[in-house]
Amino acid sequence: MRRISVFGATGSVGQSALDLVARDTQSYDVVALTGGRNVAQLAHDAQALHADIAVTCYPECYNELKDLLSGTDVEVAAGDAAIAAAAARPVDWALSAIVGAAGLVPGLEALSHGTTLALANKESLVTAGPLLLGRAKAHGATVLPVDSEHSAVFQALVGEHMAAVERVIITASGGAFRDWPIEKLATATLAEASSHPNWDMGQRITIDSASMFNKAMELIETKEFFNVSPDMIEVLVHRESLIHALVGFNDGALMAHVGPPDMRHAIGYALHWPERRHLPVERLDLAKIGSLTFEAPDEARYPALGIAKRVMQEGGLSGAVFNAAKERALDGFIAGDIGFLDMSAVVSATLDKMSSMGGLQNAAITLDNVLETDRLARIYAGEAINQLG
Repeated sequence: MRRISVFGATGSVGQSALDLVARDTQSYDVVALTGGRNVAQLAHDAQALHADIAVTCYPECYNELKDLLSGTDVEVAAGDAAIAAAAARPVDWALSAIVGAAGLVPGLEALSHGTTLALANKESLVTAGPLLLGRAKAHGATVLPVDSEHSAVFQALVGEHMAAVERVIITASGGAFRDWPIEKLATATLAEASSHPNWDMGQRITIDSASMFNKAMELIETKEFFNVSPDMIEVLVHRESLIHALVGFNDGALMAHVGPPDMRHAIGYALHWPERRHLPVERLDLAKIGSLTFEAPDEARYPALGIAKRVMQEGGLSGAVFNAAKERALDGFIAGDIGFLDMSAVVSATLDKMSSMGGLQNAAITLDNVLETDRLARIYAGEAINQLG
């Protein structure tokens, strides 16, 4: 049996992973499951899958989780330190599906044991790509991409040489507002931004899809994970969300990964890698689909893409600033403190302020530096929100 852990088990990606595990319980020994406030789901999964430990990141949820798991053999813990400790338990495979910068430390802890880390947490590569990949190399660990786009690129590169790659094309659905008049975007409500045309995801990632901040993150991830220059990375709006990415080679060929908008494919590929095994996902009927559409993204509609290009060019700790400001701006939008379009303004203002202070480009990418940059960026983003509110 393979020993596995899932960090962020109660989110949409975590639940998709546990769906696969539950279909083949004889193959997996579940060590740790972590989650947030949905302790009822966390307790249910921990008991059903006989996990060694269940951890909520919120200390105030500890007693409820403890009560729900009373009478079982599942250990219970709470808080960020407890999640890091759970991640330090040796396993063969771990899924990092925590949303936000909070996913960085558990991923680093898991890699320290030479495990295979299936990475769905975008922020780890955006904020600290060299640190994460360096940790993996130092401990003989493996990092596999679980974002559907990066899994698609990874699969398209099997048997290929990076020297032959000319470009990497990441697709985007365009989100909830792809057909809205640009002048109407400023009035977009939280409810309108929380609905995705193709994917079933959590609220935060759905809003990030509408603003294209998720795609901005994925551009930076692509640069870090595949070590390609920013000018080789493109974004293409593909409304059907069936082609997840394409890789262009020096002979003119384009290798496209085509599949249904179901995260269980990317998760299952990483879970079974280097093998391919049966997965319970839709088999596409291309004749029924009929046609696929593509269009260039409008950066006036999606300013996050331009900000991502700036971050890739500046490098250093710019990604940590970008992510922290983005998370804080998203908090502000959800709370009703700023409008939909104000999110990109907050991120740009925070980058401007911290870039003017110097040191972002040349600072060492250490955990302490990343965490301190994250802390400061959230403060400055909060100031920008107050000025806009």
